[in-house]
Amino acid sequence: MNKVGILTIGQSPRSDITPTFKEIFNKDIKIVERGALDSLNEAELLKVIPKKEKNIYVSRLRDGRSILIGRRKLLPLLQYELSKLEQEVDMVVILCTADFPTLTCEKPIFYPNRIVTQVIGTMANQPKIGLIVPLEEQRRAMLEKWRGVTNDITFAVASPYDYGNFKEAAHYLKDYQVDVIILDCMGYNEGHKQLVKKESGILTILPRTLVARVVLEYL
Repeated sequence: MNKVGILTIGQSPRSDITPTFKEIFNKDIKIVERGALDSLNEAELLKVIPKKEKNIYVSRLRDGRSILIGRRKLLPLLQYELSKLEQEVDMVVILCTADFPTLTCEKPIFYPNRIVTQVIGTMANQPKIGLIVPLEEQRRAMLEKWRGVTNDITFAVASPYDYGNFKEAAHYLKDYQVDVIILDCMGYNEGHKQLVKKESGILTILPRTLVARVVLEYL
């Protein structure tokens, strides 16, 4: 039986994401979950919240709350859990569309951001991309990430964890006549995708399902 490790930047289990992978995977694939913040207590969680940091992420705690995380505090915690997880599985999927090139792992490791950007990069010409992201503060990092694919990028903000206004985001990107909309966070779900697609009438990409299918093909 193949074992796939799923590593979130928040806490595991990710009851909001893992069912998507289970639905796409077959019954012979076992999922093992870990989270960068799994070992932290409530007081320690407060220390990962960024104060004056440019690289900010948002994720989910196991009780359903969302949390902001600074990259500087996140990286060693992520590596710590990854080093343990790789001992139990055949490969690892990082549940985040940011890039963490300094992580080390002996097993194959899948980065959603690399999968999504490469897939969109295969489109003819340079597409007009509409990005829906959880935080306004992520704009600079997203521009850097997508620069190799296209320079025509329009942003909208709608958090998957805090009742973001997806209708408004979809209409905003529709007005800019983008070619494709990417929900650029693993926290977005099928409901978010269908709502954005319905309101905009534009091809909408959901990273979590795309990544799960790529990993299944690899297996």
